[in-house]
Amino acid sequence: MFERVLILSPHTDDGELGCGGTIAKFVEDGKEVIYVALSACEKSVPDGFPKDILKKEVKAATQILGIKEKNLLLFDFEVRKFPTFRQEILDTLIQVKKDVSPDIVFTPSSFDTHQDHKVVREETLRAFKDCTILGYEQPWNNITFDTIAFVPLDERHVDLKVSALKMYKSQAEKTYFDEKFIKSLARTRGVQIRTEFAEVFEVIRWIIR
Repeated sequence: MFERVLILSPHTDDGELGCGGTIAKFVEDGKEVIYVALSACEKSVPDGFPKDILKKEVKAATQILGIKEKNLLLFDFEVRKFPTFRQEILDTLIQVKKDVSPDIVFTPSSFDTHQDHKVVREETLRAFKDCTILGYEQPWNNITFDTIAFVPLDERHVDLKVSALKMYKSQAEKTYFDEKFIKSLARTRGVQIRTEFAEVFEVIRWIIR
């Protein structure tokens, strides 16, 4: 069984988009959930918003999901430049592992085409060699996806995910933040396992203790 859950989010919002419902469920079940965002994407913030807006938005979003303030860790790697900072990102993840000692790690999937996400997934494998690792789904970045590991969700978990994502006012124009899309994807994944809602994950590494 696992008690300490680590969510690795290349950018603020990736963790909520990929596994927001699962986070809400784990918190409800009494799991210790730690959320790491490696970039607040200050160079890609839309016009009209302060450059640090995503730091404020991720704090509000993770609070809705029930993550403790002390369990939100924010870093400042430059968006879209993660390949340049690969070693520094690995060093950061190794330190996070020492500080957090997670039982299970959620990270971008192997099928994610975003350059920053690819680096985080690859360095997750190096930094967390003795941990179970699951890759979360982000269809707008995925060419394909292995629907192997499912987390059944109740509607309240999906509603919390939607509420958390609504905190990202700076990202509201992106189609994958749309409430109908979020709920339809969760419902689709639920149908696959004969439940109302679910989130699905790629099994990158599974350690049975």
